[in-house]
Amino acid sequence: MVSMGTLPDGSDGFRPARLTIGIISAGRVGTALGVALERAEHVVVACSAISHASRERALRRLPETAVLPVDEVAGRAELLLLAVPDAVLGDLISGLAATRAVRPGTIVAHTSGANGIGVLAPLTEQDCIPLAIHPAMTFTGADEDIARLPEACFGVTAADEIGYAIAQSLVLEIGGEPFRIREDARTLYHAALAHASNHLVTVVLDAVEALRSALWGQELLGQEMVGDAPGGIAERVIGPLARASLENALTRGQGALTGPVARGDAPAVARHLEAIEESDPQLAQAYRANSLRTAQRAHAPDEVFAVLGEPTREPGSKR
Repeated sequence: MVSMGTLPDGSDGFRPARLTIGIISAGRVGTALGVALERAEHVVVACSAISHASRERALRRLPETAVLPVDEVAGRAELLLLAVPDAVLGDLISGLAATRAVRPGTIVAHTSGANGIGVLAPLTEQDCIPLAIHPAMTFTGADEDIARLPEACFGVTAADEIGYAIAQSLVLEIGGEPFRIREDARTLYHAALAHASNHLVTVVLDAVEALRSALWGQELLGQEMVGDAPGGIAERVIGPLARASLENALTRGQGALTGPVARGDAPAVARHLEAIEESDPQLAQAYRANSLRTAQRAHAPDEVFAVLGEPTREPGSKR
């Protein structure tokens, strides 16, 4: 299963040979990784799929892969990929260990962001090789999921240098970029990714809905609102702005901050809050919270903090 050779980055070390892979289960992440690994000449011999949607996904993405019960998938694999939600990962591992479904020497990798290799302890005790390999990418079930994997970074935690070498090779083979995460830092790592990905979606969709309300009835020829569905003028306005802001944040850091909060324009911020409150009180709460965090980052003047409901900063104090 593991042999000496040259890693894809040109360095000498351990690398996985062509592996027979079992996937539990055929969800968005598992099947996307399965396709990527098969393109790297590994063979996905079996996967588990309980729901109709997962069976359809397995048939579409991995048509030559057998759909089998969990214990049979585990028994056939040299690399067992556990791509299940965090809430069921522990029970799955306990069940596999109790039935001794996984052969000793099997590489067992899970795709959970918040968990390291500690959760794999019951299988590690049965002489399996534990790996935590988390793609730092969002998965929607669309074909873009597979296309994005070669551009993604993968957070890796392993028990030793051999484990790290195996994980590194697997990630590099599918075109990704591996990086190490300490066992005790996995939760903070996962929280940071959730903040960047999930909350970004919420902020953008809130902005789109507010803009729809502002533009309602004012469309020009050919500018359709498309109701609540994506693709209208609001998305076309927000899209370039949001993409530019994201790119600026990643390349310019703190210098990417613009707008009334960063400029210290307290009257403008007050007018924003008033208008949003009339349109959507819940969005006003979110706007206030995000504006406060922006004010802290921008070292805004006391007048801005006062508008946001924070106590006025005393002269000489630091925020």
